[in-house]
Amino acid sequence: MDVKPGPRLTVHDLAEAAGVSLATVDRVLNGRAGVRPATVEKVEAAIARLGFRRDLGASMLARSRTIGIAFLIPGGTNRFMAKLAEAVEQCGRDVRSQRGQFDLVRIPPMDPSALVAAIEGLDPARHACAAIVAIDTTEVRDAVDNARERGISVITLVSDLPGSGRAGFVGIDNAAAGRTAAALMGRFCPDGGRIGLVVGSLGLSDHVHRIEGFRAVAATDFPGLAIAGPVEGEDAYEGTYQATRDLLAAHPDLSGLYNAGAGNAGLLAAIEDAGLGGRLRVIAHELTGPTRRGLVADRVDVVLDQSPLWEVRAVWTTARRLVLGPDALAPAAPIEIRLFLKHNLIAED
Repeated sequence: MDVKPGPRLTVHDLAEAAGVSLATVDRVLNGRAGVRPATVEKVEAAIARLGFRRDLGASMLARSRTIGIAFLIPGGTNRFMAKLAEAVEQCGRDVRSQRGQFDLVRIPPMDPSALVAAIEGLDPARHACAAIVAIDTTEVRDAVDNARERGISVITLVSDLPGSGRAGFVGIDNAAAGRTAAALMGRFCPDGGRIGLVVGSLGLSDHVHRIEGFRAVAATDFPGLAIAGPVEGEDAYEGTYQATRDLLAAHPDLSGLYNAGAGNAGLLAAIEDAGLGGRLRVIAHELTGPTRRGLVADRVDVVLDQSPLWEVRAVWTTARRLVLGPDALAPAAPIEIRLFLKHNLIAED
């Protein structure tokens, strides 16, 4: 039987083309046992001949299957993480009609033990996947590997855990972000100078990769730039304030600062208290209240930003592919690095 490929093809068409029952087609499509190899080959041949694609969204609804995802997001004063948590709640409402269930869990920031405990506390009966902002320690890696053994696929979000058993990563190319920051800083300081580097923690791979990217471009393209740091501010106001004040005191000749982490309110307060507001070139990450105000006041030159909502949506796409198979839908698009200056800011509501 010849059936023209098209969007209206159904499992009935596939069963008729293969000469088998609907029950047999269902078993083959869902990988269930009880079908002879020769019959499986007949169904697969019909799939290829017809160009059949399942409507997996309808299939999930018909089977009342829910995909549960636990989002383990750091709490604390990190404004970007707060925006990420808001995006989880917003997107979680949107995906309910697609049989998605998002659970938001806020955990203490920069605390590997708390992250491990949260991962170990996940229930595979409720959560097919977990999205975590990874901290690169042996204990966290072991917890991710153990989660995989228990049937929970872990997706790293924002900060990756390369070499672990994680099932995927959603976030920007952090090395490229660091390279971009260095390319901008080199142009801001054409006569060279010393640039101070600030991170939240060297235990976060996204911060490490940003610094590595910055150093690589500074060394090859702008050899007149010297580097001071990085110093760690724990992505918090007080820690970043003190780390920045110490860096400025140790290197009074700084021409610029690159903050590869968060805690930007503390960074900007330290610059003002040192009497250097408007005199240093500053590049920061994430468009939040402090960085937005810094741009408007000419205290920050450029903000490199990533969209929390795009990232949460990408986690949902990644999770569906993990649960339903890679043919279920197209991979999530790469997360873009967005650049903001005061001149392209959109006014807030």
